[in-house]
Amino acid sequence: MSIDTPVASSLSELDKRSREIFREIVETYLDTGEPVGSRTLSRTGQFTLSPASIRNTMADLAAAGLLTAPHSSAGRMPTHAGLRLFVDGLLQVGELGEDERREIDDRVGGAGRRPGDVLSEASALLSGLAGGAGLVASPKSDAALRHVEFVSLSPTEVLAVLVHEDGSVENRLMTAPAGLPPAALIEAGNYLSARLRGRTLSEALSEINSEIAEKRAQLDSAAASLVESGIADWGGAADRTLIVRGQARLLENLDAAEDLERVRILFEDIERKEDLLALLDEARNGQGVRLFIGSENSLFSLSGSSVIVAPYRDRDQKILGALGVIGPTRLNYARVIPLVDYTARVVGRILDKGR
Repeated sequence: MSIDTPVASSLSELDKRSREIFREIVETYLDTGEPVGSRTLSRTGQFTLSPASIRNTMADLAAAGLLTAPHSSAGRMPTHAGLRLFVDGLLQVGELGEDERREIDDRVGGAGRRPGDVLSEASALLSGLAGGAGLVASPKSDAALRHVEFVSLSPTEVLAVLVHEDGSVENRLMTAPAGLPPAALIEAGNYLSARLRGRTLSEALSEINSEIAEKRAQLDSAAASLVESGIADWGGAADRTLIVRGQARLLENLDAAEDLERVRILFEDIERKEDLLALLDEARNGQGVRLFIGSENSLFSLSGSSVIVAPYRDRDQKILGALGVIGPTRLNYARVIPLVDYTARVVGRILDKGR
């Protein structure tokens, strides 16, 4: 059973008093992790209102779908929709301090020139500084292709040879479809070479899939099966690396059985490599840092987690990959957002120098 909750669409729908109380509740919750009560707000000295007046405003904010009361607590905490409204309209994102910038420069830059070492250090660094788990997706291979050839190694194995326009060569071992005749190897290689020449696999993938599905590829069944097997492997996450560091940090400050259950679900989500890579790749569609809160992304809808991700780019602003942080919804967004952004810029710069 699903329940649709009315949500205030913008801050303009809230009066000044409601905005101030809403801001204070969210900031206090992000700082303490505890529901905030009307008496606590009245004691801050920021409001010339009685606890009863504050409670009435809090009830209105809850009716608007921005606050919720966990269990029988007298306090309120922001919903995922409330957090989104706060981040979009009230959050003041600052600049990283010079010490933090220097630490990122020194640690990521000191990891050497090997991409794997740089990415691993970036993931560990993000975890330590942000207080969540650090996530880094290795770059996709986007070099244009010149030629594809299939070589039979045994009745059950085929070697795919991919020659790129920059002269690099990739050899990928594949399982051979049953009963594959030698002519199918040549036919499949010629077909892919014609479709991929001068293009990346990601650019041609949709066209190739459509042609095969609609029987327009003019391939016999054996060659079509070999092509489908190849593009399924090459277009997926099989040859990409997902680096996750700091999962133990997600176990910190657990004080209830339901918190432990959410983290258990989150750990299961993190194990789903292809789904997590797809989430990180969504950062490739944006210009900067992207934030997913709770159910805004289906992968983490049950664990109620937040993910902050950003692409890292080369000197020509071409996106190489993405990195980010995953943690509870009460992450310190004002600090973590610029942290992820700056780390992405440092990683992009270092990897670009090593190419």
